[in-house]
Amino acid sequence: MQLTGAEIIIECLKEQGVDTVFGYPGGAILNVYDELYKHSDEIRHILTSHEQGASHAADGYARSTGKVGVCLATSGPGATNLVTGIATAYMDSVPMVAITCNVGVSLLGKDSFQEIDITGVTMPITKHNFIVKDVGDLAATIRRAFSIAKKGRPGPVLVDVPKDVTANKAEYEPAVIEPAMRSAHPISEQEIETALSYIKKAKKPYIFVGGGAVISGASEELKQFVSLMQAPVCDSLMGKGAFDGTDPLYTGMLGMHGTKVSNFGVSECDLLFVVGARFSDRVIGNASKFARKAKIIQIDIDAAEVNKNIPVTASIIGDAKEILTQINERLEQQDHSEWLAYIADLKEKYPLQYADAGLSGPYMMEQIYKQTKGDAIIVTEVGQHQMWAAQYYKYSRPRTLLTSGGLGTMGYGLGAAIGAQVANPDKQVINFAGDGCFRMNMNEIATAARQKLPLIEVIVNNHVLGMVRQWQDLFYNQHYSATVLDDGVDYVKLAEAMGATGFRATTREEFDDVFAKALATPGPVVIDAVIDCDDKVWPMVAPGAPISEAFTDEDLKNKTN
Repeated sequence: MQLTGAEIIIECLKEQGVDTVFGYPGGAILNVYDELYKHSDEIRHILTSHEQGASHAADGYARSTGKVGVCLATSGPGATNLVTGIATAYMDSVPMVAITCNVGVSLLGKDSFQEIDITGVTMPITKHNFIVKDVGDLAATIRRAFSIAKKGRPGPVLVDVPKDVTANKAEYEPAVIEPAMRSAHPISEQEIETALSYIKKAKKPYIFVGGGAVISGASEELKQFVSLMQAPVCDSLMGKGAFDGTDPLYTGMLGMHGTKVSNFGVSECDLLFVVGARFSDRVIGNASKFARKAKIIQIDIDAAEVNKNIPVTASIIGDAKEILTQINERLEQQDHSEWLAYIADLKEKYPLQYADAGLSGPYMMEQIYKQTKGDAIIVTEVGQHQMWAAQYYKYSRPRTLLTSGGLGTMGYGLGAAIGAQVANPDKQVINFAGDGCFRMNMNEIATAARQKLPLIEVIVNNHVLGMVRQWQDLFYNQHYSATVLDDGVDYVKLAEAMGATGFRATTREEFDDVFAKALATPGPVVIDAVIDCDDKVWPMVAPGAPISEAFTDEDLKNKTN
């Protein structure tokens, strides 16, 4: 049957099972929006306040569900406003398809009004991108875009469609979309056997879990593997929830703001078994001194990650779920009682601690965990509050912490929370934000209010750019250059002005009360939670130092005394 390009786009989205898209209309994409209007009973469109909000919402939708997130934008600035969100998804391996519309084919390359070479702009931050100049190629291109976004290591794909292509007609044949295989890479028998040989020789093994374990859906296989290995488990920021954070073998996050237990334990282990982690600089600290006593086995779906940041002893390339399944079938029960007793002693000696008086980020995260009974989707912005959310909320299931790990995007959280809440209407979604981050995309509160989404925005308001100030305090002689935000912005009034409910808390008792009220309030709620400007994230590893030198404020006091 003959369909216009715009009709083909909508039919292809329906083929892929897309039920929600996030976007912002404009002249070049009007034909597509006209078709969306006709199919509003099949595809829900969420109008955000800004295209960047749409890209982050598509990201949050994808991270919380495992499905491909979809965002739409018009040409020129509409398309470029997606760039930060696309880059965020790229760095964290999030499946996303961004569809933009450009000026007509005859106007391309002529500096036409609102023309931009968006495929050129996004080439370094997409798995692949396309510009479709012939309507006859459109359906195949969109299908390929979704396939690329899902297969192997997921990531964002951009499809740019000139306006006249959305109006032109072509023959369209419906297609049945087969489920994408996680990986077509055959798992090496020799790599499995090599890994098993090292596992059986280990006396002090440690398991390090990254975002790849979440993406592959390997939680059950990981749980069985840990039980067979009888080894302690740490994770990266992106790996949260892949292994149950309430399990006695769990020791917390690894790296710059990881626990002393994880940092010291990995520094002492003789085997580090790594599941879907890429050895980020924030995890390894001084690379030359990372896990020097250990043989390192790395599981990853992307061969390019092996030996990129840390040289490994052995690797297994493929899907983590399938690899762990094969290892579990062959691995005999291990016993590392003495090593586990040593790690248990470290847990007793080095618990996470914070001040026992006054409202603080750690206190709020513990209270949020308590009041939600651990059954919420936590979203964060980037900074101190992000680390407190990673440290003090116990993630027992995957896809319950959504945060920008690789790019570190301030302004990510609110849009992502909208996407997660739309995708999970029966879940409580909470965005934990710093006041600096909230300012970047706070216009999306209006989106949440328009959609009547019951998400909760907790602003950890210290009136400064907290993480930058922490570095200025510790490493820049307290030169607080451009990090003070004490300018009298009233976030409660701002929330109310955009149609949300606003509360303020300055004490623990006030926070307990207003958070309980927030949980019972329909529609979006903003809590302005005021804390001290000099609160810090502990432990910490200084830049360039090995993770075995993690320190706290008590360590600093003892050193100066």
